[in-house]
Amino acid sequence: KLAMEFPSEDIFLMTASPVIKAVTNFKQVSKTLEEFDVEEQPSSLLEKRYPNIKVIQSGVKQLKSDEHKIFTEDGKEYTYEKLCLCAGAKPKLIFEGNPYVLGIRDTDSAQAFQKNLAQAERIVVVGNGGIALELVYEIQGCEVIWAIKDKAIGNTFFDAGAAEFLIPKLTAGKQETPIECKRTKYTVAGSEEKERPEAASDELGSALGPDWHEGLHLKGTKEFSHKVHIETLCEVKKIHLQQEFIQLQRTSLAFPQDEGDAEGDEVLWPVYVELTNGKIYGCNFIVSATGVVPNVKPFLDGNNFAVGEDGGLKVDRHMRTSLAGIYAAGDICTAAWEPSPVWQQMRLWTQARQMGWYAAKCMAADMSGESIEMDFCFELFAHVTKFFNYKVVVLGKYNAQGLGLDHELMLRCTKGQEYVKVVMQNGRMVGAVLIGETDLEETFENLILNQMDLSAYGEDLLNPDIDIEDYFD
Repeated sequence: KLAMEFPSEDIFLMTASPVIKAVTNFKQVSKTLEEFDVEEQPSSLLEKRYPNIKVIQSGVKQLKSDEHKIFTEDGKEYTYEKLCLCAGAKPKLIFEGNPYVLGIRDTDSAQAFQKNLAQAERIVVVGNGGIALELVYEIQGCEVIWAIKDKAIGNTFFDAGAAEFLIPKLTAGKQETPIECKRTKYTVAGSEEKERPEAASDELGSALGPDWHEGLHLKGTKEFSHKVHIETLCEVKKIHLQQEFIQLQRTSLAFPQDEGDAEGDEVLWPVYVELTNGKIYGCNFIVSATGVVPNVKPFLDGNNFAVGEDGGLKVDRHMRTSLAGIYAAGDICTAAWEPSPVWQQMRLWTQARQMGWYAAKCMAADMSGESIEMDFCFELFAHVTKFFNYKVVVLGKYNAQGLGLDHELMLRCTKGQEYVKVVMQNGRMVGAVLIGETDLEETFENLILNQMDLSAYGEDLLNPDIDIEDYFD
């Protein structure tokens, strides 16, 4: 965007990775909903397309904001007029530095995961967001103990009702043929697998796109399809290596079968996970899918950034940080403006793309002294994704975020087909979760945006015999 606005200015893109993430197959589904694939491409493609962009492949060592300078790991320094920090976030590992704990949030860690899974008989997955959800669904031939701190799965995206709707999919054998993966895999030219150094867990890969598991063979050693056991309302208390565990002289549990209590486990495992509910399970390794923390560390030293409670760099409604000439966008930043009542920040691909685009518009407006309106994408939170092969659309305050008790829910559910939930406040729709091919997203988007009083419709709002779209066209 910046390259198009300022064809005669030099634009540097600094990245520690030899590939860049490009948005392809972009489709504006409705006013606020968008679908796209994320593709890894060689940075030379970007330089070819925009001659004024120079990609510098090196990590950032230090930022000296008072001097308007960036120092890179390879010993060079660059002076900037305007700077936008888009360094994303890194996985929040449950335990740092443990070789049996894998964090997943980017393409490199997904590959490391696949290598480990090929030999695995049992893994423990910790976390309850989108990545944990997809992972547990996609893994076959390996026992999965899934530890979540909430009562129900997928807490970031749904309520317990939606979780109940999805759970049968976890126990069914996978009949569906996987959808063909549109993302092309791009590996660094010349770096054969054997030469490629293992990505250290603190190194930043590029974040996963919405269909990251497609094309990865997530299959363990066992011959069955799904075997998932969910431990709710618990967290990991301790991780014991095999030797420590033997010395503890405690009992670990076998994979729970449907009938009777969990038995003691006869197998010796490389690592053991002790949960806060007192249970201990042995496994081959642990996947930490417990969310991300903004990657601010390289930039804080010696710079007086205002930082949000979630650790991100605070930005105002023009994506400006508290330091002159420095903007931030995506996972690294914290929206510190007064948001629209039906928008919230979530560290997702869709928002990162929108914020980056808008930050470029703001930088351009600043350079040319123009004023700029807040982008429409910040009016309504809207996200479309796929879980368990169902289309999932979440709109507005879909989980009644921040509404306290001042709301009511309406539900419609057809087992195995669709799940529709709307969040109402004072007769107006403020949020919705749509699972399956409901075709209601545009109608509901409009109803949330125009805050029409729907009290007169009562329960009929979700009556499947009434074609709601005709009402509100």
